Amino acid sequence: MPDITSRQHPLVKIFKAAAGNDHGRALLDGWHLLREAVDAGIAIETVLVAGRPTDDDAVLLDRVARDSQVLSVSTAVMDAASPVRTPAGVVALARRRSWTLQDLLSPQPALVVVAVDIQDPGNTGAIIRSAEAGAATGVVLAGASADAWNWKALRAAMGSTFRVPVLQQPDALAATASLRTAGIRLLATIPRDGASMYDLNFRAPTALLLGGEGAGLSLDLIESADDWLSIPMAGSVESLNVAVAAGVLVYEAQRQRTGA
Repeated sequence: MPDITSRQHPLVKIFKAAAGNDHGRALLDGWHLLREAVDAGIAIETVLVAGRPTDDDAVLLDRVARDSQVLSVSTAVMDAASPVRTPAGVVALARRRSWTLQDLLSPQPALVVVAVDIQDPGNTGAIIRSAEAGAATGVVLAGASADAWNWKALRAAMGSTFRVPVLQQPDALAATASLRTAGIRLLATIPRDGASMYDLNFRAPTALLLGGEGAGLSLDLIESADDWLSIPMAGSVESLNVAVAAGVLVYEAQRQRTGA
């Protein structure tokens, strides 16, 4: 008999809140995210499991159970607690990790992705994942950007959110001002007429400013930057998905920095 069989159990409401705007907790859906979180040292509060885990997943649950509550639940409860249409059989409540600006800048030379007004959590997660893959030192989600710890963003980031320093800063101009004060060069991405990314030097401490889906960066942010850059594109393509653009830019920066 599972530990929890009622969809009205108080924990179900807590899990649903964590999938929304609970700024202290985050909801992790699926074995991969749970494993990534545990390996990164993220504090896990409660884990709900439906069905029989594999041998590897059972070992993971044994690790989690040393410091956290692990409960078995019915399929109906899992369907209620998980935000996805077809649950993977495990959901967890995790404590969000907090970062400071210094965390983003302490690895030198800093390479910070500043994503402004990125409303799709799938894109914010993909940006964070690209930032880690391209060795960026951190990400600032500015303006009206989706929460990095939203469950959809966490799934898109595939665990990178647990390792990459990420700041949420509602005031984009304040965020860029703080970076400039710290000696970071600001490069604003624009669709065309900026300097080619191949002609710019990314070896110095740099922040890459990218605007939200459709609207791009505001004129104030563009004018506040030290330089404007564009990604060369062939044919009639006018722009790239913002997460793709972030990946292209951080990889070019890494290429220059490593001499590859």
